[in-house]
Amino acid sequence: MTPLRIVVFAKAPHPGQVKTRLIPALGAQGAAALAERMLRHTLAEALAAKLGTVELCRSPSEDPYWLAWGDIDGLDLSDQGDGDLGARMARATGRIIESGQAALLIGTDCPALERSQLHLIAAALRETDAVMVPAHDGGYVALAVRRFHPRIFAGIPWSTAAVAAATLDQLHGLGWAVTVMAAEHDIDEPEDLSRLPQSLRSPDVGHAINAV
Repeated sequence: MTPLRIVVFAKAPHPGQVKTRLIPALGAQGAAALAERMLRHTLAEALAAKLGTVELCRSPSEDPYWLAWGDIDGLDLSDQGDGDLGARMARATGRIIESGQAALLIGTDCPALERSQLHLIAAALRETDAVMVPAHDGGYVALAVRRFHPRIFAGIPWSTAAVAAATLDQLHGLGWAVTVMAAEHDIDEPEDLSRLPQSLRSPDVGHAINAV
């Protein structure tokens, strides 16, 4: 069985630079604090799944915030590098497939990607070339592949509601077998905060939910 590597794409959670669409509800500090909680939750679930190596693909890699993360057992650190999201994802995926592993790419915006869901994705990937978990906003929260082709990430209208559909078009155009799982919710907009698990909430989040 091909070993699986979970790659978590993350940006250093500094105020004003992450979760900017939540700033009107939470403020810059509150949005950054939530981004950090979601990062830690995602990594904890990925490591607890014990599906293989977990890789934290960071941006920017030289940020001092990441210095303490190199001491976590079972966690590899890498650099997202330059280019748009497609270029960065393609670079990581190509490297992993070339090394003889399958790749499961996730971000930190979907609390529903817990260890049980990661196991379902991994099981589905054993029977197909690619597995996608769409997001309700038209993007996707997870993409797992056993093969690589740069077309997967080329010409995708990133940050739009057409991301998942365009990616599926590319995958089907390659003739790959694709499994599409049930859609999940990202936490991107103030109205999404009501879907945030209690364990990731703070007083600021509670006030914001009541105000929506």
